[in-house]
Amino acid sequence: MFLFFVIGLALAQKEYKDQLVKRDGITIMCKILEIGDDEIKYNEEGLRDDIVIGIDKSKVAMVVFADGREYKIDNSMDIYEDLSTQNKNVLKFNLFSPITGGYAITYERSLKPTRSIEAEVGLIAKGENNVMDMPEAHGMFLKAGYKMMRSPDFYMRGMKYAHILKGSYVKPEIALTSFSYDKNYSTGYSETPTSGSTTKLAILVNVGKQIVYSNAFAIDFFVGAGYAFGKLDPDLHYYAFTGTSSDVSFVMAGGVRVGVLFGRKKK
Repeated sequence: MFLFFVIGLALAQKEYKDQLVKRDGITIMCKILEIGDDEIKYNEEGLRDDIVIGIDKSKVAMVVFADGREYKIDNSMDIYEDLSTQNKNVLKFNLFSPITGGYAITYERSLKPTRSIEAEVGLIAKGENNVMDMPEAHGMFLKAGYKMMRSPDFYMRGMKYAHILKGSYVKPEIALTSFSYDKNYSTGYSETPTSGSTTKLAILVNVGKQIVYSNAFAIDFFVGAGYAFGKLDPDLHYYAFTGTSSDVSFVMAGGVRVGVLFGRKKK
C-alpha cells in the first residue's frame, strides 16, 4: 500500500515539472496545457487540476518543459513589453530655467499605471536678466505634484502601454519660491537701486505630454496656471512661476524637461 502511495506521489509531482518563466524573473511550476497566439494556459502546482489559469504571452520570457526542452517567447515588438521590466524613475533637467538664472532638477517616480509623483528642486544662482533688470538674485524654489495620465498610449489592439511613464497628463502642483534680490527701479530719468527678498507659495494645474524613448530617455512638455498667495510684484520673476499683475495673483508656468530613466526591477 505504501509503495503505491509513493509511486502515485511521484507521478503527481511529474505532472507539474513544466516551468513558466515570467519576464519579471518569477518561475511558476505548472503543467502547460496550451500555448496560443496571445495566451498560455496551465494548471498550477498546488491547485486542483480542473482550475485552468491563463497568462498573457507578453509577460512570459520562456517555457521549460519537463523533458528539458525550452520554448522562448518572441517579444521583439515593443507592444508586447511587460510593464514590470520598465524603468519606473526619471531624472529630468529643465531646459529653459537657466535663461532666467535658475537651475532645476526634477525627479519623477511611477506609482502605478497612469499615476506618478514628481518633485523639483531649483537653485537661483544669479538671476541675470536684462529685461527685468535683476542683476543679482539668490535663493531656491521647490515644486511637488501628483501626475495623472489622461489615458495611456496604446499600440495595435490596445494590448499594452507604450511605457508606464509615457502619455498626456494633468498634474496638480504646489510651488514655493524664496529668494533675495537687488533691483534697479526706473523713476523718470534715474534708477533707484533696491534690495529685498520675497517668499511666495502658489497652487497650479499643469497639462503636458511626456515622451519616452527606448525605456531610457524622456522629453516632457508642459504648461500650467494657478494662483499665488499674496500680492505679486510684476517686475519680479519668481522662477517657479511667472506673475502677470500686482492686482491679480494669477500665475503661469511652463517648460521643457529632458531626462534619463532608471530603476528597472531586477530579475
